[in-house]
Amino acid sequence: MPERGTTSRAVQGITQVDRLLHEPARLLIVASLYALEETDFRYLLNETGLTKGNLSSHLSKLERAGYVDIEKTFRGKIPLTIIRLTEAGRRAFDIYREQLRQIAAGLPERTEKDEDQR
Repeated sequence: MPERGTTSRAVQGITQVDRLLHEPARLLIVASLYALEETDFRYLLNETGLTKGNLSSHLSKLERAGYVDIEKTFRGKIPLTIIRLTEAGRRAFDIYREQLRQIAAGLPERTEKDEDQR
């Protein structure tokens, strides 16, 4: 049996995570950008499955937070939007990942006895 309060302390750690990143669409965007130096809007659109409007809205929120840089340019006569995860965005995502690891590590494992009590 886990120590009394262990589970609740671990679960309460969820309140400490970055809520901007914790939103599923923004988490998907940042996770997609994390492994890349930069990418374009079309790639993120395809990678995330979001609509153009949703992707734009979430990118704007991430940009206001300083987590992404957005550069609007042209490739010939075609508009091109380049997105980069900033150092602040990378640090925030690293912290977020570590917080989730700690929360998961603080949760007790289920046992056969737990299953029998259901």
